[in-house]
Amino acid sequence: MSDFINLAIKYLPEILRAALFYTIPLTIISFTLAIIFAVITAVIRIMKLPKSPIIRWLTLIIKSVASFYVWLFRSTPMIVQLFIVFYGLPNAHITLFANAWVAAITVFSLNTGAYAAESIRAAITSVPAVQKEAAESLGMSPFQVYRHIILPQAARISIPPLSNSLISLLKDTSLASVITIVEMFYLSQQIAAENYKILSMYLLVALVYAAMTTILSIGQHYLERYTSRFIQ
Repeated sequence: MSDFINLAIKYLPEILRAALFYTIPLTIISFTLAIIFAVITAVIRIMKLPKSPIIRWLTLIIKSVASFYVWLFRSTPMIVQLFIVFYGLPNAHITLFANAWVAAITVFSLNTGAYAAESIRAAITSVPAVQKEAAESLGMSPFQVYRHIILPQAARISIPPLSNSLISLLKDTSLASVITIVEMFYLSQQIAAENYKILSMYLLVALVYAAMTTILSIGQHYLERYTSRFIQ
């Protein structure tokens, strides 16, 4: 135990530095983009088909693309997606993703967005239709109905699954190690290769991840309490 404590005192600052400059920025940027993708995708998937044949046909294409996006990223492992984007696409002369940060953020945001889109879609459709009809009878436009009636309730309902997505994303950033980003897990691997304290280093980084996810879980708990304060 004393050896582990000494190792933690020596290497914990380096791991926390990697968390501050790599893991946390990757998580925040990717999750922000994921929510944007998720909201757009969810709205597209639930929107009604217009009566005009041309617009109806275009809408069907857009809805099909959104459904394909969700299916694709929910049906394949994230590590495979990382390898395709970072190693595969540059080999096909698509150099945009040759940068590890660009590749990681792209995969993390699109993957998380696909799961979050389903959570948001379910939250929106769970709002009773009678509330929408009542708002429209009062003269509200469709935009006002969504802004003042549907989205506030959907946001509260979607907090638990979206919070879980954020926690999962934080842990999944460890996969960035396979594309050479020196986040916490990659750094622990490097240190373990030098000092041969493999188990101790992996336990140390696991404890850091556990501490970070615990903080997020506590934040989720208080956010749920705050958003549900008017519900009896």
